[in-house]
Amino acid sequence: MKVLAVVSIKGGVGKTASAVNLAYEASRTGARVLVWDLDAQGSATYLLRVRQRLAGGGAHGLVAAGGELGRHVRATTHPGLHVLPGDLSLRFLDRELDAAGKPRRRVGALLRPLRASYDLAVIDCPPGASLAIESVLRAADALLVPVVPTTLAMRTLEQFEHIVATRRRPPTLLAHVSMLDRRKTLQRRTVEELAARPGTLATVVPNASVVERMGPERAPVAVFAPRSVAAAAYERLWQELAVQLWP
Repeated sequence: MKVLAVVSIKGGVGKTASAVNLAYEASRTGARVLVWDLDAQGSATYLLRVRQRLAGGGAHGLVAAGGELGRHVRATTHPGLHVLPGDLSLRFLDRELDAAGKPRRRVGALLRPLRASYDLAVIDCPPGASLAIESVLRAADALLVPVVPTTLAMRTLEQFEHIVATRRRPPTLLAHVSMLDRRKTLQRRTVEELAARPGTLATVVPNASVVERMGPERAPVAVFAPRSVAAAAYERLWQELAVQLWP
């Protein structure tokens, strides 16, 4: 099983949209996919029509589950796509990880018993640079950072690159342009700057109203708007990622 974490220090950059749509695209190829929603908002859980509730003890039960992490996993209506749901108890996740001991190894240890059941785990991370994120960094094979082409988002990408670079065995760090508004000159220039950086994927996801419709539709874009530009972008983005994960 490969582990892909969708991460960013900055919020509002399209992490959940990327995680959900990429997981769905992977499942369409026949891969067995698990989405682990680590955000207390539970947005990925909601979009995939899964109940926003962890079984037995919330974040405490999740961290203490050991080899029983699978009891929290729920099927979606999409073949091959499962969800480990997020709920509000995850706001205490750092505290639970710290209390459990060896917190930076915990996410990897929790995933280990599920490795034979899935080809890909996509972790939708909360914004920030927390203890939970440190644990995810240790467990992940690759990190995907969605970047809105603005000055502040570029700055947070640089900050995250610094965090990853300090690790002894850093995972592959990739970035992709998210929520691009081609009408804005500054954004177009920033895309050119991003494209010149190592690890930036070529596919650009537009700032499209169809992506916002994921909320009321509660589905990946390709389910309700398969011919849209955004659906095509997520499909291409997955194809690029697959080459990085399985070279």
